[in-house]
Amino acid sequence: MICCAAQPRSAENVPGELEGIWDVNRYISTGEIKPGMEAYCLTVYKATVVEKFGLEVLSVVKDVMPGRDAILVRGTDERFIHTGPVAGCSGSPVYIEGRLAGALAFGWTFSKDPLYGVTPIADMLRAGTGGQKTGDGPGLNFDLSKPIDLKDVEKEISAGFSSAGGDFSGAQQMTMLPSPLVVSGMTDSVRADLARAFEPLGFEVVGGGGGSASLTAGGSSGSDVCDTAFVPGGCLVVPLMTGDVTLEAVGTVTEVRGNDVYGFGHSFLGYGGVDLPMAAGQVHTVVSSVARSFKIGTSTRIAGALTSDESTAVRGKVGAKARMIPLKVKVTRYNDPNLAGRVYNCQIVDNRTLTPLLLRVGVSALAQLRGAMPPDNTLYYRGNIELDDRQSISFDNVSTGQDLAEVIRDGVSPVALLMNNPYSKVKIKSFDFDVQVSEKNILAGIWSVELSQSKVKPGERLDVDVVLERFLAQKQKYTFNFVVPKDTPAGTYQLIVCGGYDYEEFLKKATPFRFVPENLDTLVGAINDILAINRDELHCILILPGGGVALENAELPELPATKALVLGDATRAAKMQVYPGWLERKVRTGFVLVDQQVMNVTVE
Repeated sequence: MICCAAQPRSAENVPGELEGIWDVNRYISTGEIKPGMEAYCLTVYKATVVEKFGLEVLSVVKDVMPGRDAILVRGTDERFIHTGPVAGCSGSPVYIEGRLAGALAFGWTFSKDPLYGVTPIADMLRAGTGGQKTGDGPGLNFDLSKPIDLKDVEKEISAGFSSAGGDFSGAQQMTMLPSPLVVSGMTDSVRADLARAFEPLGFEVVGGGGGSASLTAGGSSGSDVCDTAFVPGGCLVVPLMTGDVTLEAVGTVTEVRGNDVYGFGHSFLGYGGVDLPMAAGQVHTVVSSVARSFKIGTSTRIAGALTSDESTAVRGKVGAKARMIPLKVKVTRYNDPNLAGRVYNCQIVDNRTLTPLLLRVGVSALAQLRGAMPPDNTLYYRGNIELDDRQSISFDNVSTGQDLAEVIRDGVSPVALLMNNPYSKVKIKSFDFDVQVSEKNILAGIWSVELSQSKVKPGERLDVDVVLERFLAQKQKYTFNFVVPKDTPAGTYQLIVCGGYDYEEFLKKATPFRFVPENLDTLVGAINDILAINRDELHCILILPGGGVALENAELPELPATKALVLGDATRAAKMQVYPGWLERKVRTGFVLVDQQVMNVTVE
């Protein structure tokens, strides 16, 4: 409890936004703080026990950031001296003369002394007073003026996170204390991938979680500790993913006013208005490190939601419920005695910036809970992303020699596009994945392509024999046949033999209008068209002169030339493109073809 003095106290002029909040007997302003004053902070070093740690005020640093001051303190408690600055202590309330002065928020990497920068409580209490709307962060920007390429989207996701965030490192300057992002259910490789994405955002990824495997809002973790109370000095945990894989950011509660909870003393991600789950928690231990000590903790129960995420503090509401998206992943592996496969379940926060990254981490982690991918690997996978308006994104495909890269590409890139589209806000109801991992390689290449004749006449039949070769396997022969249309003009035409990869590129060049969205419906359609291309199909394509047009997204392949001239008038607003012509044959081979061959056919 915070002690209150019996005599009235004076304070600096309080800004208008804090009128009715500021209490001179409860809070102390920076103008009243002098070097040498004794202080203490409250924080948890073990379980849920809030303890007092002695501090000494060194100074009040003016304009440590534009328009912001900071209180510089040094720990005098032996435990603080042993650990030095601790990641996870962000938000620990600091009291001077029995009044709340602010929260531990800053430190120095490799600091030999337990030095902390304290965010003044006046700055923290301003969080959420601006009436900002719920936000999803800066979002990701994709160029939708050209055909969608899911590989480029995946690269953009990675690049967007690696370049985000502020200054959270450096041994010679005061920086925000990173929030420990405590994870469980991940291999070292997945954790390393997570660290590359999240550490630039101000997190320190550490293993050792797992306490919230069954966490739900209002549900218990199964631990003996089920305290849901938010108290100054207690744990303030932000569960980004719960279930069979967990990711939880650990900090400390600074102040509680009614149902409003303030913490961290700095931003979480700096997104302004947010909708993220908020939980009390427990600390398993504090790991002492020369570089930076950190807490390993887990949530005990989700009991509210963060609503504001600003530069000086986070603010949450007890009893509020943040929206989360269920993720189900069924994994069947060659090395799992359970031949029927195992089903895993998680909940992921609903945030256009975080959700794609968390989905990538979750699917990758769950698919590898029983081991990494074998050197020779083939994955048969399918998935469904259900949207709130009864639309859905579905895929059913195969990948070989790519580990989980193509599973992630097909499952995560569409989510990033949908949640960051410029047309309208998308609500995702659920993610559902089914991944089968086998220890084999099904890559194939073209051994030969033979034509029954290289010169044909209109109306004649053309046979194409394609032989595929595989490593340590018999060659496979496939035969395709075409009847050249009777109205085909004389000339030389291309015949293309390819697999799914090159077929996708062919379609994007031949019919780019299919993959350039105009609105949300066409975006969903374009994504589904791309995901419908099977990698184990062999395609044989005979390119012919175009005979129609495409008007925006409407395809008119048989349109008479006179009509096409009218639609192509430059005064018309609707964009028209010549519709190419081709004959196509395809067959499912069970192999993934990685090359193509182009031949010429002469029509006499």
